[in-house]
Amino acid sequence: MTEDSSTGATVPDPSPAQPETAPLSRPIVAGIVTSLVGVTSSFAVVLTGLDAVGASRAQAASGLLVLCLTMGASAILLAWRYRMPITVAWSTPGAAVLAATGAVEGGWPAAVGAFLVTAGLILLTALWPQLGRLIARIPPSIAQAMLAGVLLPLCLAPVSGLVLNPWGVVPVLVTWLVFVRLAPRWAVPLAFVAASVVVAVDVAVTGATIDPALLVPRLEFTAPTLTFGAVVGLALPLFLVTMASQNVPGIAIMRSFGYQVPWRPAMLVTGVGTALGATAGGHAINLAAISAALAAAPDADPDPKRRWVAGVSTGASGIVLGGLSAALVALVVVAPEAVIPAVAGIALFGAFGSAVQQAIDDPGERLPAVVTFLVAASGVAIAGVSAAFWALVAGLVVREVLHFGRRSR
Repeated sequence: MTEDSSTGATVPDPSPAQPETAPLSRPIVAGIVTSLVGVTSSFAVVLTGLDAVGASRAQAASGLLVLCLTMGASAILLAWRYRMPITVAWSTPGAAVLAATGAVEGGWPAAVGAFLVTAGLILLTALWPQLGRLIARIPPSIAQAMLAGVLLPLCLAPVSGLVLNPWGVVPVLVTWLVFVRLAPRWAVPLAFVAASVVVAVDVAVTGATIDPALLVPRLEFTAPTLTFGAVVGLALPLFLVTMASQNVPGIAIMRSFGYQVPWRPAMLVTGVGTALGATAGGHAINLAAISAALAAAPDADPDPKRRWVAGVSTGASGIVLGGLSAALVALVVVAPEAVIPAVAGIALFGAFGSAVQQAIDDPGERLPAVVTFLVAASGVAIAGVSAAFWALVAGLVVREVLHFGRRSR
């Protein structure tokens, strides 16, 4: 391990097995691939979440655009400043929370207010270490059980889609299954390509048309409002899953490749990025987790000191892909029934499986995790507060009762 004299960041030594320097195009291409995989594999989840909490088509397109812009700029800034392949993504689990929560008290303006509260909590985590320690006290089994319960309805969409529209959904699922075996990294993006072909065929058959003016990306700003239900039922679960399912694993993945990501600057940058994007419809950005390995692994560049170029390339590619935001929304609008939800569902299979595994891994924590999962999956809102919040409450109460009983013996 060596220390970069310009930033003080710790980076791994170059690999002795690769004496020759790879062309600069290698980390650049790795960054482009990272961005393509990240955007195409989960944009449907983001649009589903924004639509669920009340965004119009224009507002959803704006949200997708501003997320691409803020996560791209954040990745460029962090990777350039700390000479690490740090990549930033939108919160896919957070988008799933939006989809599970649905309309909140106060409608779309209240959802935007919740996005701003989430940004404030991320910034507070950077500035006040005690908040981070408080989050760490939430048992991982309960946090992951809540996430699994939130993801379950979305993951069922491909199954229900087979009944609603088999001719449209079967090509998507078959494509995904084939490439899960042959090229897992590309399975979901290629399933999206299959869905696009299904949409194109349907448009050709039905003669549906799209106003070209709607394909121009633009930002739509909304004045935020604050309501109790949106803050407690949306902002808090969104913050928790973003931290537990994205930021913390993202740090761990980078550490596995020898990079010590500076926690406070990363939270400050992503917190500010989330705040800047909130009024335009962006729900949250965070450190990339799964896709982080694409830019940080040796495949990106044999020399770990040069992989930061992949981080910059990822950010720049994300900004460029933001130009497709309106077109992606238009694709969703004209898509046949159940096709896009099927893409969103398979994009979350991996996250759902991981969440379930972590939720029930410890037999001593299994019952509280099961209660948390069931309450979250129920989708029942009480007093205007979403099921995700009550799932955490229920799981923690059950856990405390069980532990209290053990301590009293």
